Amino acid sequence: MLRTRLYLGLLPLLLLLIAMGGYALYTCQVLSRAVEVTLVTNYRALDANEEMKDAATRLNAAVYQSQRGDALAAGQQEAGQRGRFLRSLHEQAMAAAGTPRARYVGAVDQAFTTQVTLDEALLRRPSATLLEQRQVETALFGTLQALGTLGQFDHEILQTELARASHTTRTTVRLLVGAMVVAVLLSLYLSFRLSRSLLRPIKSLTASAVALGDGALDREVPVPSRDELGELARAFNTMAAKLRAFRDATTARVLRAQRTMEATLTSSPDPVFVVSQRGEVELTNPAAGALAALPEFHDGLPAPLRPPLAEVLTTGRHYLPTDYDRVVTLRVGREDRHYLPRILAVGDALTGFGGAAILLQDVTKFRLLDDAKSNLVGTVSHELKTPLTSLRLAVYLLLEQNVGRLEPAQRELLETARDEADRLLRILNDLLDLSRLESGATALSRAPVAADELLAAMAAEMKTQVEAAGQRITVRVGTGLTTVPVDRDRIRHVFINLLANASKYSPAGSEITLYAEAAPDGFVRMGVRDQGPGIPAESLPRVFERFYRVPGQAKKGAGLGLALAREIVVAHGGSIACASRPGTGSDFHFLLPAAPPDAA
Repeated sequence: MLRTRLYLGLLPLLLLLIAMGGYALYTCQVLSRAVEVTLVTNYRALDANEEMKDAATRLNAAVYQSQRGDALAAGQQEAGQRGRFLRSLHEQAMAAAGTPRARYVGAVDQAFTTQVTLDEALLRRPSATLLEQRQVETALFGTLQALGTLGQFDHEILQTELARASHTTRTTVRLLVGAMVVAVLLSLYLSFRLSRSLLRPIKSLTASAVALGDGALDREVPVPSRDELGELARAFNTMAAKLRAFRDATTARVLRAQRTMEATLTSSPDPVFVVSQRGEVELTNPAAGALAALPEFHDGLPAPLRPPLAEVLTTGRHYLPTDYDRVVTLRVGREDRHYLPRILAVGDALTGFGGAAILLQDVTKFRLLDDAKSNLVGTVSHELKTPLTSLRLAVYLLLEQNVGRLEPAQRELLETARDEADRLLRILNDLLDLSRLESGATALSRAPVAADELLAAMAAEMKTQVEAAGQRITVRVGTGLTTVPVDRDRIRHVFINLLANASKYSPAGSEITLYAEAAPDGFVRMGVRDQGPGIPAESLPRVFERFYRVPGQAKKGAGLGLALAREIVVAHGGSIACASRPGTGSDFHFLLPAAPPDAA
């Protein structure tokens, strides 16, 4: 339909162009026909006129030739010139038949007839009088005058035809120029009308699209017609309506989500702080608002929260501690409240928000229960240690047979009781040490110890037990490693426990590697690598838990050695881990700072 509008809009200009072309063709044909007829006819007439003048003159000369005595030649010349004149006259008479020119041709014919009559009369006489000669001259003059009159008439006709052709040409030029002006004006008008009819809806559509991009979804485009532009306007209005519906649905969903979030934050008993990328608090719930009034929040977030928050904002990784060592203690009212911080990285590509959410989980009750448990374990272990010591002493006295001789069966039972009592005493000692380390009651006595000397001493202490199991110990110390600041007695427990476990679970003839090497970031890596059966992947995260033992193990144990080793390493400011796969052995390693914590 838009194509039809364009065709109809350009149709007047096309018709005008066709009319101009047709008129120009007609004018050219008329002019060419007039010029052809006029020029050819007049050219032939003039040429015939000149030829007749020449023939008449030569005819008169033949008369004079006969008077000079050459009658035969004069007669031939007279006959030839007369025939020549009559042929041209006949052609002119035929061409002028039915036209005003026929009268002038007739006058020439009459004048020539008179001349011929006089000339023939003189040709028959050998001599002529002066009067007769004058009559002949007069007749020739009459013929030439008649031919001159005919030539003048032809000249006037030619001038008339030229004037008419010139007038036709001027008229045609004026008409063509006028038509060109009309065509230009018409084209401008049609262009204006077409551009207006086409550009107005396009401009309206463009303005609506810009408004739509700015969020004005309520603006519609008027439908100007039923053509393609109208269909485009209707399609745009349909799209705007769908966008409005989508916006309304999205707005409602966002409002519901916002209300849900606000209700969730408001109903959460734990304080929640939402901070921006710069670390500034953007949003809080009522519980967090109550904490924000404490003195610890006067300069922003408390100092223990700032380093982990900065790390979360920098790396985008969550900070989710699980132990009570990262607890933040705040004085609320008359009591201390313990909060375990959970810092979650928050990023939204749609809103461009990049920050973090700090959730302070109130673990006061759990902390008190954990302290009570630790105290209970320490108290019970301490209270059990005294009767256990007396029991062990009685067993040892019985085994020395100071109170009587023992039977082999009795001695075997007492030895079993002695071993179990020693094992129970070790468990109690481990529990006491573990409780002291967890509560921080035991201070470390750090001193620089040569790494190679420390490992050699640990290997020497365990050499007898390892060789009794048919195994061997290999010590490897990395180059450039000198001293390590440790509490020798405490770190000894870590090495002895790891070496004892490696010997317990490794087959005879295997090698146990005790190693130390430099690690990045100012740490020393130490560990024990064995060739035992390995540990399943699902048990690796729990091997350092208290009382945990890998399922399917035939060897006895309380599951406290690795937990105690972990606490000792953590007390030194390090970390411990295990790398193992079934059938490839295990590598228990820990990292210790290469310099004391207070070193510059």
